Amino acid sequence: MTSSFRILVADPIHEDGRKVFAAYPNIQVDVATGLDEAGIVAKIADYDGIIVRSKSRVTKPIIAAGNQLKVIGRAGIGVDNIDVNAATERGIVVFNTPDANATTTAELTIAHILSLSRHLPRADRSVRAGEWTPTKFVGTELSGKTIGVVGFGTIGRLVAERCAALKMHVVAFDPFVTPEIMSQHGAEQIGLEALLTTSDYVTFHCPLNDKTRNLLDATRIATMKPGVRVINCARGGIIDETALFDALKSGHVAGAALDVFVKEPPVGSPLLQLDNVELTPHLGASTEEAQQAVAVRIAEDIAKFLTTGEAQTAVNLPRISSEQLGQSRPYQTLAFALGRLAGALSDGPVTELVVRLFGRVGELDSRPVVSEATVGLLGNWIADRLNRVNAGHLAKAHGIEIRVSSSDQGRDYLSLVEVSAVSGGKATTVAGTLLGGRSPRLVRIDNYHVEAVPQGNFLFTRHHDKPGVIGALGNILGREGINISSMSVGIDGGDSAVALVNVSQLPSETVLKEIRALAPIVKAVEFKL
Repeated sequence: MTSSFRILVADPIHEDGRKVFAAYPNIQVDVATGLDEAGIVAKIADYDGIIVRSKSRVTKPIIAAGNQLKVIGRAGIGVDNIDVNAATERGIVVFNTPDANATTTAELTIAHILSLSRHLPRADRSVRAGEWTPTKFVGTELSGKTIGVVGFGTIGRLVAERCAALKMHVVAFDPFVTPEIMSQHGAEQIGLEALLTTSDYVTFHCPLNDKTRNLLDATRIATMKPGVRVINCARGGIIDETALFDALKSGHVAGAALDVFVKEPPVGSPLLQLDNVELTPHLGASTEEAQQAVAVRIAEDIAKFLTTGEAQTAVNLPRISSEQLGQSRPYQTLAFALGRLAGALSDGPVTELVVRLFGRVGELDSRPVVSEATVGLLGNWIADRLNRVNAGHLAKAHGIEIRVSSSDQGRDYLSLVEVSAVSGGKATTVAGTLLGGRSPRLVRIDNYHVEAVPQGNFLFTRHHDKPGVIGALGNILGREGINISSMSVGIDGGDSAVALVNVSQLPSETVLKEIRALAPIVKAVEFKL
């Protein structure tokens, strides 16, 4: 039976986004715009997803009230109106559309740069007032000037390319982007302080977070070239507005163009008093093309996630190419089973999870594989709202350290995934591989070689290697009407052995106690993979 889902659209989106959902008969979309926090809290319990733009906020109380909430979609770039941490803790996927409105925002930035340089708003107001005083609005050419681009993601790169076409010298700062990438887009990599002291124009294209809040403050403004012009079409809060006001009033900053503000709308802001600042009402994504693009993209991402589980572009999941994701998917299935098995076999609370990847799997991005191993491990004692989104957070909350190592060198197999759960200083290690590159196989438990398909109900025993143990197990299970589908026995060359028995149903606790009472049995555990 196909699951059905309900989506709440809390801010207006382009009709083409709703048309995407119309192609999915199991997805119902309800539009309820203009709700405040209390209004959304009152409605959200019945919904699997919510879509917002920049007006509505998805707060911690809303997320807490979303008993069925699985996905939050932001039809735009910034997610500062979404409590991503609270969503992650609850295992809720958060999507945005980082590239869908990139061109539109970059073009607005260029428009602001040109307008600042030629005093267009003030000139317009002057003519409308009946004046004709061109000498009051002598501007400056862009050609030959230096522009500093702070943040070199998709929008920053588009801005850099357009400024280079205007014959500007483009310098850029982004600690996560290499000089080679910047050069490909016409920019020279430079440190932030050097950028601020040498640029004639500075434009911001970075997210708002703890590291970027008030990135341009009074101290940094004081180091900028006299007569510099500042543009912010990214997020309010990146620039200290009080410090900017002072610098604009003194003339140290010749002009500023702001599309975003700490408080939107900026009612009562002293910036409204100044003629050398241009203000627009958060128009970065306000073109017909951008509105259509972000609506379609967020609808496609949410529909795909709800129907297939794919979340390639989620904000709170690793961003991995579709090719890498496809290659790692069978290893994720294997890692989940190994994590579940390692946790089930551990003797006490797990304090460390170690994932080692060898051979072909060692060449892939390890994050989705490690995430699934963590979900498998935690699933032994956490049942509610556990998934790959919040697995790392929950592991940390439970005091579990996660360590990872990868090697492209094979270990007995073309690919091998090894998972160790450490409890009380003792590691329980299980390993598996893929047969034919697709079919998961369990191949080792600690030092015992076994072979089993990691799926179904299992009984595991560690016992002294004596005749009759397997027969005794078979007698007890047969008496209880429990069929044995397959069995793998491993020995260590001494007097110890293990048995991994695939059974039709899990033994009751009474039966398990009887098995544990057998003289040769050291340990007996049941679990489901």
